[in-house]
Amino acid sequence: MIKSMTGFGKYVVQLPTKKITVEIKSLNSKSIDLNARMPSAYRDKELELRKRIANSLERGKVDFGLYVEITGDETSAQVNEGAVRQYMQQLRSIADGDDLQLMEMALRFPDAMRTDKEDIDEAEYEAIQEALEHALTAINDFRAEEGKVLETDFKERVTLLQQLLQDVMDMDPSRQAAVRERLEKAVGDLEAEVDANRFEQELIYYLEKYDITEEKVRLANHLDYFAKTLGSEDSNGKKLGFISQEIGREINTIGSKANYAPMQQLVVQMKDELEKIKEQMLNVL
Repeated sequence: MIKSMTGFGKYVVQLPTKKITVEIKSLNSKSIDLNARMPSAYRDKELELRKRIANSLERGKVDFGLYVEITGDETSAQVNEGAVRQYMQQLRSIADGDDLQLMEMALRFPDAMRTDKEDIDEAEYEAIQEALEHALTAINDFRAEEGKVLETDFKERVTLLQQLLQDVMDMDPSRQAAVRERLEKAVGDLEAEVDANRFEQELIYYLEKYDITEEKVRLANHLDYFAKTLGSEDSNGKKLGFISQEIGREINTIGSKANYAPMQQLVVQMKDELEKIKEQMLNVL
C-alpha cells in the first residue's frame, strides 16, 4: 500500500467562548518541511504540536494552521490608550478633523491595541490536541485515497513495461539474425578473401558484445520487485524510486546494445512509460 504526500485535513472544535479550527495541507517534499501559523499566545505549544505532526506525516511540505475565534464575551484585547492619544495628537498637528475621525485613524496604527498574554488552560489545550488528531486522521485518509490512484497507475504501467520486455525477448532472435546477416553482407561487399574461421570468431565476439540476455533477466526481476514493493504494508516511496533507477539503467543498456531499429523503438516506449512512473513517484510518501 502506498500513500501520496498530497493531502488536506481540517477539524473544528467549539468551546463555550471559542471556536478552534485546525487545518493541515501537504505537498511532496524529500523530507518533512513544516510551516506553522498560529496566534502568538499559543507559541509555547508549537514544538510539541510540530513533533506530533512530523511523526504522523513523516514527509512532505506541510502547512499547519491553528485558528482561534472568540465567540463569547471573553477577550484579552484592550485599547492602548496612551498610544492612541499620542497618535491623535500627532494627527491633529498635521490635519484637521474632529476627535472621532482622528480616533478612527489612530486605531489603525501599530500598537493601538494590546493583548495581554494568557496561559492556555488545560481544557483548551486538550481541545486543540483533539482537533489536531482529527485533522491528522483526515489528511492521512486523504493521502491513502490518493495513494490508491497512484498504485493503480503504477500497476498499469509496470504491466505495460513487462509486455514491452516480452516483445523485446520475442524480437531478440530476429535481431541477432539481422545483425549477423548485415555483418556477413558487409564482409562480402569487401571483395577480398577472408579467413572463414577468423571471421566466425570475430562474429561471435561481436554478437556476444551486443548480447542483452543479462539485461533482460535483470529488468524482469526489477519489474517484479517493483510490483511486489507496491503491495507491501508500508508506503516505500524512496525504495520504489531506487528500483525505478535500476529499471532505467537496464532499459538504457538494452537500447545502447540493440543496434536494431525495431527493438530501439520498443526501448523508446519503455523509457516513456518509465518517465511517467518517475514523475508520479515524486508524490509517493
